[in-house]
Amino acid sequence: MTCTNKVLLIYTGGTIGMNRNPITGALEPFNFEHLLNNVPELAHVSTNIATYQFTPPIDSSDMSPALWTDLARIIAGNYEKYDGFVVLHGTDTMAFTASALSYMLENLTKPVILTGSQLPIGQLRTDGKENLITSIEIASAKNKDGKAMVPEVGIYFSGHLMRGNRTTKQSAENFNAFESFNYMHLADVGVNITYHEDRMMKPDYTKEMTPHFLLDNNVIVFTMFPGISKELVNHVLSFRSLRGIVMRTYGSGNAPQQSWLTNMLKEASDSGKVIINISQCMTGRVEMGLYDTGFHLKSAGVISGYDSTVESAVTKLMYLQAQYSDPDDVRHYMTKSIRGEISLNS
Repeated sequence: MTCTNKVLLIYTGGTIGMNRNPITGALEPFNFEHLLNNVPELAHVSTNIATYQFTPPIDSSDMSPALWTDLARIIAGNYEKYDGFVVLHGTDTMAFTASALSYMLENLTKPVILTGSQLPIGQLRTDGKENLITSIEIASAKNKDGKAMVPEVGIYFSGHLMRGNRTTKQSAENFNAFESFNYMHLADVGVNITYHEDRMMKPDYTKEMTPHFLLDNNVIVFTMFPGISKELVNHVLSFRSLRGIVMRTYGSGNAPQQSWLTNMLKEASDSGKVIINISQCMTGRVEMGLYDTGFHLKSAGVISGYDSTVESAVTKLMYLQAQYSDPDDVRHYMTKSIRGEISLNS
């Protein structure tokens, strides 16, 4: 069989490429060649597969903006050589990485598919083989015009392809570890792969993909809860180098109507800090004018994050803060859908 499509498989680390230490019983990363030995089925895939391995492999809890930059450089440096890219990644921070890459790879015209597994690929009941093989098939798939079926960053897991910056980890135990709660699946996999082309990003094929390698991680996430301390909030908001705040509120974007909280938020916003309001709920969106408890946040300078995930809001702030020094520019683009990350209409 002649293989015409080429996919670069990038192994960063994670459960999919781990072995169990016979002495301690703990999972440890092993050499990438061992991973390929455990998937002889790859020899029958009608795609040329090249590999790149992070050395040493990275536990996903150690993932960082610097490593996202490394990934973006690897993809950008090999962009013209391959039809698509598959990134093997630990599940804990996979949604953060997928979100970050979606912003860092502007006008992406080829698939960048992140996947992994809940069980090591060498174990009998592993979910890793199907996730890996299907991700490679998706990364090499083209439509009738010869263009990529999935011209964006996605996460493939347990029969579903999801937009990377719409996805969050929902389970530490089940094989369906990820879900895109506020955006429909890009593809569903059974006997056949059903692509939902109307849901895909529409890149401008007259322009080149533009990589961005700078991120500003002066961002923090804090969650509202009953009894939240005035001193704690003041400490967070007054931190001098802080530029962006992802505030997780109740329901449709509500927070206590305490005057001290409103005053602190307004002072922080007036000082140039960008405060994004997203809901603690898995589904739904922020509607800050719906109740008085949300409207007072808007009057304090807090802006809506709509139906953004935490992972997407954090990485979008990092990306925009590196692009723009003026907080008003960051606020402007935080309220725009620049990579399909938020729904602006109810």
